[in-house]
Amino acid sequence: MNAKNIGILIIIIGAIMVFYTGFNYVTTEKVLDIGPIEINKQQNHPVQWSPILGVVLIMGGVVLVVKDKK
Repeated sequence: MNAKNIGILIIIIGAIMVFYTGFNYVTTEKVLDIGPIEINKQQNHPVQWSPILGVVLIMGGVVLVVKDKK
């Protein structure tokens, strides 16, 4: 891959990170298991990032695209 393709990919990732500032994933943990009785607990794990990180990626991608033209 050349620098232009990598720059375009970084711009796309940065744009996604600006519009979607995080996501959640859920894990299930067994709390109690006594014979036929089973109690599970679902726990949310949020993953968040700053939209500023997406802007920085967009700017870096633009630099790569412009650099490759020269």
